[in-house]
Amino acid sequence: MRILFIHPNYHSGGAEIAGAWPPAWVAYLAGALKANGFDDVHFIDSMTHDIGDERLKEMIEELNPDIVGCTAITPSIYKAENVLKMAREVAPRAVTVLGGIHATFMYRQVLAEAPYIDAIIRGEGEEIMVEVAKAVAGGRWPEARASIKGLAYIVDGKVLATPAAPTVKNLDSIKADWSILDWPKYQYIPLGVRVAIPNMARGCPFTCSFCSQWKFWRDYRIRDPKAVVEEIIELRDKHEVGFFILADEEPTINKKKFVAFCQELIDRKVGLLWGINTRVTDILRDEALLPFYRKAGLIHVSLGTEAAAQLKLDLFNKETTIEQNKKAVRLLREAGIVVEAQFIVGLENETAETLEETYRMACDWKPDLANWSMYTPWPFSDLFKELGDKVEVFDYEKYNFVTPIMKPDAMDRAELLDRVMNNYRRFYMKKALFSYPFAGTGDRRKYLWGCLKAFLKAGFERKFYDLGKVDYWGPQSKKKVHFDFDMTRERANDEDVEWQVTHNRKNNTMHDAAVAMACGGGKQQMTEGAAPLRAAAMHGSHAQMADGDACGSGHGYDACGCGSGCDCESEKTQKSGPARIVVTRNGVDSKTVKPPHEAAGA
Repeated sequence: MRILFIHPNYHSGGAEIAGAWPPAWVAYLAGALKANGFDDVHFIDSMTHDIGDERLKEMIEELNPDIVGCTAITPSIYKAENVLKMAREVAPRAVTVLGGIHATFMYRQVLAEAPYIDAIIRGEGEEIMVEVAKAVAGGRWPEARASIKGLAYIVDGKVLATPAAPTVKNLDSIKADWSILDWPKYQYIPLGVRVAIPNMARGCPFTCSFCSQWKFWRDYRIRDPKAVVEEIIELRDKHEVGFFILADEEPTINKKKFVAFCQELIDRKVGLLWGINTRVTDILRDEALLPFYRKAGLIHVSLGTEAAAQLKLDLFNKETTIEQNKKAVRLLREAGIVVEAQFIVGLENETAETLEETYRMACDWKPDLANWSMYTPWPFSDLFKELGDKVEVFDYEKYNFVTPIMKPDAMDRAELLDRVMNNYRRFYMKKALFSYPFAGTGDRRKYLWGCLKAFLKAGFERKFYDLGKVDYWGPQSKKKVHFDFDMTRERANDEDVEWQVTHNRKNNTMHDAAVAMACGGGKQQMTEGAAPLRAAAMHGSHAQMADGDACGSGHGYDACGCGSGCDCESEKTQKSGPARIVVTRNGVDSKTVKPPHEAAGA
């Protein structure tokens, strides 16, 4: 039996400025399938190879697969639907399968749009995909759908969903088949080497109301650091990987495991540079350990500073202050680590003055890199529901952190884009003239100049922030900017979205005395063996990290720029490009909500 996976040909002006990212989801799915006797597995990365529809049709027809699987982050959902539509046309007997975070929570809308999809895998995909393959190979499809947990499908025009499948308890049991990727294509521009995006954990020990990580993965599981390092050594030795980014949302949150990981890298003399995303509070907590992390190869840290004004920090419930953010940046730089500050812009109360303040703050903090991302509420988040009529655009293809989905009250979208570009121009011009030439020697200096190269390359090619697509050429063109939203796309009905899920953990209640604030802030820290506390209020996440993974496997890096681990969300994904999504909430739900029978894989 032949199984074909396809990564949709979606491009935006964010993550790709730093290079081409290996779609790790297919390696994990292929590994799980091959471990169960399915050896005839193929992969087409139509994004990296920029394969057009007609050529893709020819390739699908030539392979004549029995199963065609595809993934989708929110902005790539339409491309993914189209891939499976083409598969139905040229390989009509093939079973078409879609996975990823968007389809997991929006499966009713997706199936209504794309009834040619035979099944949606909801949640973590490896074990579910194996069950689907067994059913097809055994001639039990489509009758077997009802007995496979974690699926959604259409029968006689009615959408049905089976109960959620259990999560993979032992992550180290999944052996990725990295050989399925065309490795020479996955180049990291800042260093000119091949890049990989392994992960050490899935999910998050906290349950922030708007976080895609815990919601998709359900429970927090972390791998044996020795096994992770072994996998990285395999990537280095067999596939010539020269740089890696941990796909974890917050890899430092389990301090004990992260320290063990770094020690293993040192002991095994791995010798690779790597990057992560983490929280300001974790950096302050680990001040004394930062030189140790650098010794292990950590070269790039993306910090969820988010807001320049304390007003915004308070709104986001970050529980970090301006001074704490500034100190974290300083500590990382003193340790020889490149530090990137993330700023979220485009909220409804955004003004020219608040945008200017983010620039001034970036200059004052002196991060090596700065990133301004457009505020983007996920269509399956409670926030999206609460915003109501304030969300005017339902063209999910533009939910990419570079397109202003929300319109500020005080300016139009074109002015917002122009002012953000003005921040980028000024910041990186100063860095190029007065900072990078004096960044010392060695890895740090090389890395910074490489990031600048990636940034400039994307700018000249008009790929950065989709500038070429929207026809932006500078302040003089802002009145001609066009975002080309597809206004025929309609908002999903509330009953067609799975808003709430049950977290797989014994203790899922709010502890009023010790509330963990969302990623990038908060005083709560994970301790080994302690029951995680339910988090509240705001989440700062990298572009749907769980998104980037086809058929639900979830290993995307859909939001990154010149380096760090940014949702990949796929994700998470971006280091001169946009990387983080921030959402806010008024109040805290202390209830444990149990979803209905058909609750989306979470």
